[in-house]
Amino acid sequence: SGFNSIGHMDTMRRGRHHIGHYKDGEEFIQNVFHVLYLLFSGKEKSNLSICWLQYEIFKVVQCLQTKNKKKLKAQGKKSKKLAKNLLKAPDNRNDLSLWKLYAYLEWLLGNIDDARKVFDTALCTAGTGGLKSPQLCSLSLLYAQLEVELLESLEGAVTSRAVHILTKLAESGPYVSYNGQVLSVNVLKARKTYEHALQDYLNKTPVSDRDQVGDSNQLVNLVGCYAVFQYLTVGIDAAVLIYAQALEKLEVPDPQKCENTGANFGIQNFPTALEAVTLLHTNLLRFHMKIRVYPLNPLREALTEALKRYPGNQPLWRSYIHIQRKSHSASKARRFFDGVTRSTSSLEPWLFAIQAEQMRKKLTEHVQRADVSEIHSTIPETGLTNRIIALFEHAVQSENGTHCPLLWRMYLNFLV
Repeated sequence: SGFNSIGHMDTMRRGRHHIGHYKDGEEFIQNVFHVLYLLFSGKEKSNLSICWLQYEIFKVVQCLQTKNKKKLKAQGKKSKKLAKNLLKAPDNRNDLSLWKLYAYLEWLLGNIDDARKVFDTALCTAGTGGLKSPQLCSLSLLYAQLEVELLESLEGAVTSRAVHILTKLAESGPYVSYNGQVLSVNVLKARKTYEHALQDYLNKTPVSDRDQVGDSNQLVNLVGCYAVFQYLTVGIDAAVLIYAQALEKLEVPDPQKCENTGANFGIQNFPTALEAVTLLHTNLLRFHMKIRVYPLNPLREALTEALKRYPGNQPLWRSYIHIQRKSHSASKARRFFDGVTRSTSSLEPWLFAIQAEQMRKKLTEHVQRADVSEIHSTIPETGLTNRIIALFEHAVQSENGTHCPLLWRMYLNFLV
């Protein structure tokens, strides 16, 4: 058929039929995975297996977004078959990261009980590393987060499955499946263990760069587990305090000061840990606002601070747009976008500024075209079209914007 798009190219209108992967491109990608899988062994093989399963999960998430049940069922079947085959490989049998992804896949497909069985099996076979095992911490954190999302309120959360998972992790003993209750004495012991473990990590100075990467990942998992534990057993303020402690310690100091004093700031040199902790913090605040009445300001402040520091972080921008959408005053958000685009060469602020204005325009048009006898314009149309075109013009003139096909396609699509 001549020239085909390879892999995943989203069309602009994310309609039910427009999203997804082209057949030829999909075949190409699957062939690459199959060929590489035979060439690797050991750690490389398990890393490739993780990438492959993440790619399959990404396709399942797409099917969930488009609410296409038929496609979801077919894709789910394929992805599960692949996950089981990957776990059968001798190199992968004890790989907790792969078990974690398989359990997550089952959860996304709506098979909650099956997912719990997979999580429990993985935790039982993982040994008794407790808070010192990075993979065990990461697995327990995801399991607890997914369980928390099922809660409709915080009443009775102290005896929930999530608290049981996090308590067992702190005990460093063999994992026992949830039986419907959690003893208060175990909760108190776990809180002490988390507190000491976090202090030890924050005061630790890693020996080598490699240790530093591992330690920063482990610190993120530890902070995540402890904060969720505090959230369920004490409340939101206690969880926010944990994040505040970690962020204060992880703050990257001025590089010049470090050179002058010759100080080794240890784990602080890894900004990725700081970014990951910030993301956990904002996600928890968003979840809490969903189930309880809670002021918007702490979340807005956390997001604006984080975005000034990490202008390329897409999940943070999505959260920011989500909360700004509820506000009828666009001026504060516009000033913020303007400030960030001036101070960074990242393209994300431009793309999200455009998206925010397009959502505002859509809302305005929806209100103005309401099916009533008279047309009521509750939000006056203040030249949004011209504003969006101006944003596109500035964005495509920036160094990165000039070379971004997505930006040009969005601009053409908007003009059409």
